Amino acid sequence: MPVTECKSIRVERRSTLTGARQAASIVVVIDVLRAFTCAAMMFSYGIRKLVLVGNTEEALDLRRADPEYVVAGEVNGAKPDGFDIGNSPSEIIEKGESYFKQRKVVLRSSAGTQGALAVRYGAREIIVASYSTASAVARYIRHRRASDPVTLVGMGWKALEKSVEDERCGDYIEHLLTGSEYDHISAIQDCLHDPAIAASLRGERPYLPKEDVILALQRDLFDFVMVGQPAANSVVVRSIRA
Repeated sequence: MPVTECKSIRVERRSTLTGARQAASIVVVIDVLRAFTCAAMMFSYGIRKLVLVGNTEEALDLRRADPEYVVAGEVNGAKPDGFDIGNSPSEIIEKGESYFKQRKVVLRSSAGTQGALAVRYGAREIIVASYSTASAVARYIRHRRASDPVTLVGMGWKALEKSVEDERCGDYIEHLLTGSEYDHISAIQDCLHDPAIAASLRGERPYLPKEDVILALQRDLFDFVMVGQPAANSVVVRSIRA
């Protein structure tokens, strides 16, 4: 497990659901494609509450109990039956700010939300992140001046295998925290050469359109950090300016 120390910030790296279960202290859960890119975009459009859950029934049950909820997410990349929107940044843009303003959202995904739920037992603080909020995450952590180590968890493909985009996003956040080496052009090249991402860019994966990839690889779009609070069977996320 790589560990980097610089300027009193100790960074540990973990990956997938296995790594999330081992994470402790200040934990940054990374899902670039696409859950936490979607979460950031919805907060930018003015949602007032985001709840992360583990399965589709929990998401639908929350809307049954409170019809104000928008149900968002995916199973195997595709929008499940009964969900209002998928796990798609481009779909969020198509819906627009007027759709999300002051709404409550429940989100289920195969990687990001699973990681947030897994770390809630060991983490002192949960942060969910993507490229779009990376600099805000680093500013938030530095401002807190905590002596606790920071664990970066790239959730990867279905939370089972490392993914290049989550690992490179972790590299970027680590760079911002410690001054470690990072080259964004090289990182983007690595992502574009990934077979799954390349297939999406060729239009071969309709549930993951090329627009989602393009949006998800944009860094530092937003000046807020997304912080999670554990609940009974969920994690409730709020945005904080950073």
